[in-house]
Amino acid sequence: MADALLELSDVETSYGLSRVLFGVSLRIAQGEVVSLLGRNGMGKTTTVRSIMGLTPAAAGSIRFGSEEIRQLPAYRVAKHGIGLVPEGRQIFPNLTARENLVATASNRSRGADPTHDRIWTLEKVWALFPRLAERAQSMANLLSGGEQQMLAIGRALMTNPRLLILDEATEGLAPLIREEIWRCLGRLRAAGQSILVIDKNVAALTRIADRHYVIERGRVVWSGTSAQLAGAPEIQHRHLGI
Repeated sequence: MADALLELSDVETSYGLSRVLFGVSLRIAQGEVVSLLGRNGMGKTTTVRSIMGLTPAAAGSIRFGSEEIRQLPAYRVAKHGIGLVPEGRQIFPNLTARENLVATASNRSRGADPTHDRIWTLEKVWALFPRLAERAQSMANLLSGGEQQMLAIGRALMTNPRLLILDEATEGLAPLIREEIWRCLGRLRAAGQSILVIDKNVAALTRIADRHYVIERGRVVWSGTSAQLAGAPEIQHRHLGI
């Protein structure tokens, strides 16, 4: 198996005295798309927050590339090259769409040639999301929910992340917009972008993801490939309510 870009080993995280993660382990290789699945309240977002340093893990190891990042503050985790599209989008409402993208722009793909065609620019975000290009000068709080999600993804890409994390990638979006987001993620995968994605749409995830982890009550209870997940309806029913 390829070397891990991100590897969690026995991660434990609490909110005050309430333990939420009980020894979570997962890995993502360079260029892989991996999903984290589970019902609401099972620890998916807490896993993401632990990776990002937003809710620091109390125990275990979180390695990104060759470096241990578990005890780093969130801003340093981001600087290592992890781009987050958070649940709820959290765009800057009083900036235009263009200003939101420019505000976060940086090159965190270490060793990358800034002239290389994989470096994200405004023009490439517009090409990925033509609808967003049409709203470039609109205030972000006036965008539709789907446009705001596109903006949140574009903003994360403008940091040129080595790993892109999406928490609830299509939550609350209209079906046509959901399909547009999935097409976007498929294009990113084809370009070699490493992605960790949380979503409830198992059918869409099995089309674009290489592997999946199912989490329940703060523990990983199943992991496998898309073919294995598609062929395991009992896992989907028991742990995902499908």
